[in-house]
Amino acid sequence: MQGLNPITMPLKGVSLIEASAGTGKTYTITALYLRHLLGLQVAGQTGVPLTVEQILVVTFTEAATAEIKDRVRKRIILARDALMGGDCDDAVVQAIL
Repeated sequence: MQGLNPITMPLKGVSLIEASAGTGKTYTITALYLRHLLGLQVAGQTGVPLTVEQILVVTFTEAATAEIKDRVRKRIILARDALMGGDCDDAVVQAIL
């Protein structure tokens, strides 16, 4: 079995991320979401960015939905701030940008 790398994973078609609690699913989902927003479907290549309306993330509880929304929002803000020259200590944002 190969580990999932959210920075280099090609983003074509449909993907299912299934894992136990505390394994980094939300971390991975937020990285993939940011890559789609920036048009980075294939690592190192710029493609067509997707809009928020074009990205579907499904989870099973309202609490998990709220957590994903919050963490996606925070990672987008970190990326925006980094693009504007601010400091960023988020490894995913640094790797993507």
